[in-house]
Amino acid sequence: MKLSERWLREWVNPPADSAELAARLTAAGLECTTRPLTDDPPRGVVVARIRGVAPHPQAERLRICEVDAGHGSALKIVCGAPNARAGLVTAAALPGAVLPGGRAIERASLRGVESEGMLCSAAELGLGEDAGGLIELDADAAPGTPLERVLALDDRLLELELTPNRGDCLSVAGLAREVAALYVVPALGPREKPAVVSAYHSVDVTVEDSTGCPHYLGRVVTRLDPKARTPAWMRERLRRSGLRAIHPLVDVTNYVMLELGQPMHAFDCAQLKGGVRVRRARPGEKLRLLNGQTVELDAADLLIADGNGPLALAGVMGGEPSGVGAQTSAVFLESACFDPATVAAAGRRHKLNSDARYRFERGVDPALQRRALDRATVLIQQICGGEPGPIVEVGRAPAHGATIHLRHGRVERLLGCPIPARDIPPLLARLNIETQAEAAGAWRARVPTYRCDLRIEADLIEEIARLHGYERIPARSYAAQLTPHAPSERRRSLDALKDVLVARGWQEALCYSFVDPRLQDLLLPDLPAIALDNPIAETMSVLRTTLWSGLIPAWRYNRSRQQPRARLFECAACYFKDDGGSRETLRIAGLAAGSAVPEQWASPPRAVDFYDVKGDLEALFGRDAGEYRFEPQPHPALHPGQSARIFRGERPVGWLGSLHPRLSQTLELAESLVLFELDAVALCETRLPAAQPIPEFPSARRDLALVVREEIGAERLIATVREAGGLLLQSVRLFDIYRGAGLPEGHKSMALGLIFQDRSRTLNEAEIDAAVANIIAGVSAHLGASVRG
Repeated sequence: MKLSERWLREWVNPPADSAELAARLTAAGLECTTRPLTDDPPRGVVVARIRGVAPHPQAERLRICEVDAGHGSALKIVCGAPNARAGLVTAAALPGAVLPGGRAIERASLRGVESEGMLCSAAELGLGEDAGGLIELDADAAPGTPLERVLALDDRLLELELTPNRGDCLSVAGLAREVAALYVVPALGPREKPAVVSAYHSVDVTVEDSTGCPHYLGRVVTRLDPKARTPAWMRERLRRSGLRAIHPLVDVTNYVMLELGQPMHAFDCAQLKGGVRVRRARPGEKLRLLNGQTVELDAADLLIADGNGPLALAGVMGGEPSGVGAQTSAVFLESACFDPATVAAAGRRHKLNSDARYRFERGVDPALQRRALDRATVLIQQICGGEPGPIVEVGRAPAHGATIHLRHGRVERLLGCPIPARDIPPLLARLNIETQAEAAGAWRARVPTYRCDLRIEADLIEEIARLHGYERIPARSYAAQLTPHAPSERRRSLDALKDVLVARGWQEALCYSFVDPRLQDLLLPDLPAIALDNPIAETMSVLRTTLWSGLIPAWRYNRSRQQPRARLFECAACYFKDDGGSRETLRIAGLAAGSAVPEQWASPPRAVDFYDVKGDLEALFGRDAGEYRFEPQPHPALHPGQSARIFRGERPVGWLGSLHPRLSQTLELAESLVLFELDAVALCETRLPAAQPIPEFPSARRDLALVVREEIGAERLIATVREAGGLLLQSVRLFDIYRGAGLPEGHKSMALGLIFQDRSRTLNEAEIDAAVANIIAGVSAHLGASVRG
C-alpha cells in the first residue's frame, strides 16, 4: 500500500521525520519504507490561466495561448494540447525552468511564432503517465504560484507491506491510529459531520444472505451535476496511492476507501430496476464487470442484484451496465460489510483482483459503514452538488469486537520479561482496547470492532509486546532442558542422501512446484496434474507430478548460457490427484547432461550414459544396494531401449533412463539427457549395519561364461545364479559381456565371477564343483542358458 505522508500527518503528526517514522512502524510489525514523491521534481514551473486561444497561422494542430502566469502582462505560449481552452488553469514552464530529465525551457520560435514558455502535461512534469493533454488544476489556484506549493511536491510516499491480519491499517485512519498508539499522540483527522437529508428518494434493500452480508447500508443522492470535475487535491492523493482519477463519483468512493478503509460502490440510479437484493447467484447467470470481462456466476457467488439480474459481484467488482458515467445525475451509494471468506473465494474463482477484494478478504470494520457513507455523501455534495436521501440500513453494526480474558502471569510467561501489571491497561488503552479488572492480575478486555485479528489471549499479549517495544525485551537463555535428538539408525536423513550426490559431482537445484502443463503432458501424458485456480503465468499453471518438469527447463536455461555439462538433482514434493482430493510424495530426482567427466587430458571426451548414472545411484543406495534391482520397463518420457524401473525388493521405488528421442526433438535438445527419479521416503529407509567376523578359511573363485538370449538382463541372470548357488555362494560379479562370432544369433555371453566360502571350514573341490553344477542346471532350466565352450 502506498500513502502520502502529508495526508497521514493531517491525521496524526508524531515528533519524527520520515525515516524515523518508517523505522518505528517496521519495528512494530508494519514493514514500511519511505521515498520522495519524485526523484527529479520540476523547477521553475508555476500555475497559469489560459485567457484566450487563437489558431496558429502556420500549423493546424498548434494554437497560440494567451496566458496569465502571475506576471501582470499576458504571455504568448504556443501549444498543441487538445484540451487547451480559455479559462483552463494549468502548469506553465517559463524560460529558465527545468523539467524532469534536465530539459531546460527557453524562448523558442515555433513555425514563425515566438513562444514564451511551455504549457505542460502530467507526464512532462513527471507526475503521471497522461501525455494526451495539459494537466488541469483547480480553478481557484492563483496564477504565478509555484507548482510545488500547489501540488505539495515536497511530499514523501510511505510504502507499506502489511501482513494479512492487519487489514485495519489499509487506510489513512487505520495507520493514523497505529502511529498515535506508538507515539502516544492524538489522532485527529478531518472534522466529519453527517450529511443533511434533503430529499426523500430511496431504494428498497433486501439481504437474503445475512451470513455473506451482515451489514448493508445504501443511500440515494439526486440532482448531481454531470459536468462536475474531481478537484486536483483529490486526484493527486489518489495518484499518490496508486489509483487514477476516473469520475468524480468513483473517485469519491475510492478516496473514502483510502481514507477510512471502507470499500464502497456507486450505482447509476437510472440503471436500477426495482429494489436492491443481496443474494447468491442463480444457475446460468452472467455478469459483465467494470473491467470488460464477462463471468459465468457460481451458486456460491454473493451478488448485488435488482429486478433485472446481477449488478455487482459483492465485495469484488461492480458491473459495467450499472456503473456511473458522464450522464449520471442520481446515484445509489453502497456501503456494506461482506464476509471475508465469501469475497476471497469469489475473487479466486473468477481470477479477479481489486482494491475492494484486497480489503474485504482481510476484514473490514463491521461498524464503519455509516461513517463512510456519510463521509462520501458530504464529499459528493462538495464536488457534484446533489440532494441526499435517507440511509437504508439492513443489519446492525456490532458495538464492540471480541471479549478476551487476559492474565498478567500469562503475559510475563509468554514474553519472558517482567511487565508491571499496572502498565498493561494503559498500553492496551492506546489501542482503544477497554479493560476491566476481574481479579488481581486479570482483566476482561473489549476489543474495538476494527481489530478483527484480535481473538485470543495470545493476540493481546502480542499487542502488549509491540507497544512495550520488542527491543526492550531482553535476550535470555531458554530455561528448558533440550535433549539432543538421537537419529534412528534405521533411517538416513535427506541431507545424507544429498551429501552422497554432491560428493559425486552433482549440484542441488531448487525449482518451482508450479510448472508448464505442456511439458508435464509430454513427460507423463496419462497422469492428470492439479491445475491452479490463480496461476502466476500460463507456463506455471499446474502442480508438478514429476521433478523432471523443473529440472529439464533448468538445464535448458543453463545450456543457453554456455554451460555444456550439468549434474542437477532436486529433492522436493510432487503432487497428485487422489480420490477427489490430493496427495503429495517426496521425491529425489536428477538430470545428467554433457560429458561423462569434466574436460581433461587423461581420457578422451565421452557423453554421459545410462551406466554412469546407474553407478551414482548404486553409490546413493549405500549399504542397501543389494536390495535394489533395475528391470527394463517402458516409460513415456524415456528411451525405449534405455529405461529401467527400480525396485527395492518387490516395491517399485523409481525410474532411470535416457530422455526419449521424440521429446529431445520436441524440446530442441541437442544432447542426450539421462534422468532418474526415486521415492525419497523409501530411500531413507535402511537396514541396521551388522558386523561380520573376518573369515578364518579361504574362499574359492570359479569363473563361468554363460550364453543367454539377448533379452535376458544381468540382474535376472545374477538372481537366478544366487538362488541356485545355495549358502556356499557368497558373491557374484559380472566382469564381461561378449557379442559376436561363435555365438548363436540373438544371444550374448556373460562372464560371472563366483566366490564360494564356508566360515567354518575349507571347501574341497568336490563341494565347489557340485555348487557350480547346480548353478549351471538352474540357469539352464530357468533361463535356457548354456556354458560357453
